[in-house]
Amino acid sequence: MKVLISGAGVAGLTLAHQLTRHGITPTVVEKAPGIRDGGYKVDIRGAALDVVRSMGILDELRRLRTGVRSGSVVDTTGKRVASMDADTFGGRVHDDAEVLRGDLLRMLFDLTATTVDHRFGDSIVAIDDTRVTFASGGTEEFDVVVGADGVHSATRALAFGPEEQFVRDLGYRIAIYSAPNHLGLDREELTYIGPGRTALVYSTTHDATLKAMFLFAGDAALSRQALREAYATEGWEVPRLLDGLDDTPDFYADTIAQVHMDRWSAGRVVLLGDAAHCASPASGQGTSLALVGGYLLAGELAAASGDFETAFRSYEERMRPFALRNQELGPANIKRMVMGTRTQVRMSMLMLGLMARLPGKERLMAKVIEPIHRAATAITLPVY
Repeated sequence: MKVLISGAGVAGLTLAHQLTRHGITPTVVEKAPGIRDGGYKVDIRGAALDVVRSMGILDELRRLRTGVRSGSVVDTTGKRVASMDADTFGGRVHDDAEVLRGDLLRMLFDLTATTVDHRFGDSIVAIDDTRVTFASGGTEEFDVVVGADGVHSATRALAFGPEEQFVRDLGYRIAIYSAPNHLGLDREELTYIGPGRTALVYSTTHDATLKAMFLFAGDAALSRQALREAYATEGWEVPRLLDGLDDTPDFYADTIAQVHMDRWSAGRVVLLGDAAHCASPASGQGTSLALVGGYLLAGELAAASGDFETAFRSYEERMRPFALRNQELGPANIKRMVMGTRTQVRMSMLMLGLMARLPGKERLMAKVIEPIHRAATAITLPVY
């Protein structure tokens, strides 16, 4: 079976590695010139831990954990209103691991660097049954094409139609970039909440610079100027963070959105990860969904012995309920992360400050994060 994977992200590289374990050598095409290093911190939870354990990289991932020790909510003066350990702050339980996305990608790539045909700096521009045309000008025959190229998937557009049919904007924007650590943070995360505007910064064991993230309501353009305008009246360290906006090398902005589709396959094309069922960054489950999906699709392709239609159907039947369960987290979480009014912000600050002083606060927080854990474990992985 000749399999082409579009996208060298977590989903695509996981699928590539799992296919090689089943004796299938795929081709991976990625429009970027190489593996994308750096990036934001991501969580690996629940069933996804079983996937990385089966790949033999769990111990290495734990060694590369961010090491963030605590998280705090601050007011406009910088006073820490509430503080707790980082795992509680980030909704992690048991063996959940928080790592930098770039570290995870590099590890997945290293697993397949010598066994998979990786083609960087290229992309798919046309699909005609088994014939695929690349931006570089060449054509090639493949039995299966996998779109693992993210929420704005070009592969999905070719096989299913424009993204407006499938991408659902939740009404919020996200911006992320690196900044000098003028706060002197040492493996700590700080979150500032204003009406309709949230900003947070953190440093990790492996990166002493600050990573800044902004979440805000509205339909602003995805640009540096739009970010400045959205936060023009906010306090705390926001003005200073924005001062360095023009100098940052890794500015990223996008909508907080989900992908909803009636089916994930059309002919020989099947979608994987965010391209099929993006749960949005607010869910905290995108990376785990990508890992689980890659494991399942590889297993079903191998089990079907070349019958790709059966493989696609079985993969979607197993994965769809899990994806839907995790998508439910997104809309609820973003409303807790970005408060709508000053009254909501004030009440939230009061409640957080009170809870931080109560005995048994860990049990209270456990109830808050329990829905994330239930969603992360809402699937039993078959052994292929």
